[in-house]
Amino acid sequence: MTHFCGAPVVLNMLMNAAPEERRPLPRTIEVMTAASPPPASVLEAMEASGFHVTHVYGLTEVYGPAVVCAWHEEWNELPIAEQARLKSRQGVPYAVLEDAIVADPDTGEPVAQDGETMGEVFMRGNVVMKGYLKNPDATNDAFKHGWFQTGDLGVWHPDGYIELKDRSKDIVISGGENISTIEVENTIFGPPAVLEAAVVGKLDDYWGEIPCAFVTLKDGQRADESDIIDYCRNNMAHFKAPKKVVFGPLPKTSTGKVQKYILRERSTDI
Repeated sequence: MTHFCGAPVVLNMLMNAAPEERRPLPRTIEVMTAASPPPASVLEAMEASGFHVTHVYGLTEVYGPAVVCAWHEEWNELPIAEQARLKSRQGVPYAVLEDAIVADPDTGEPVAQDGETMGEVFMRGNVVMKGYLKNPDATNDAFKHGWFQTGDLGVWHPDGYIELKDRSKDIVISGGENISTIEVENTIFGPPAVLEAAVVGKLDDYWGEIPCAFVTLKDGQRADESDIIDYCRNNMAHFKAPKKVVFGPLPKTSTGKVQKYILRERSTDI
């Protein structure tokens, strides 16, 4: 059995490789993915192409992967699109992590496990760091209510699985409504012309912020701003759809994470 680890950007690259770059797989390839939340559409394409993906989640402060989307055998009977949706969730604590919850960041009270109520992900256990070296102020800020606060916002499903919705610093607040950039990005991945997408909040005099999408198209594919906006409005609540769309390559770190702070800076000039 062959294994490899890859961030969602690597999986996306594999699924969009040119025909001449592809090779038949001699066996099922086991893949572990982490870093940023993978779009369900990418997971669906990976599974259909002979890859079996295990989705994990963690931070440097909790010794790498601390949460895993543990698979249930009965889910194998579901349509592949539904399997991909379930697999796109971050999951439940690894055995090495004592506990992980989604809670109100102000009170520390766990949110309802309804898959809708937003809260912050908190963790505790032996794999959680003691603190930041020689930085007691940052250490104090990182721990609250006896838990390590991750800064990741998400929901808690009835089956106990955590699903991330955004980083607390990335959530878009438009007209008093919280908009998950991850949800908008996953929707933008729907059109076949889209290769990559990232969404940030753009300052707006009327709404406070509006969703602004940065999109990379596949080679040889065409789409304009109205195509992306109309697709989103037809597949999610209208107020969540991006109001601006910019096309071009996305700035990334050496590990493939999109540098959203650069995109926020760019959005001020749009």
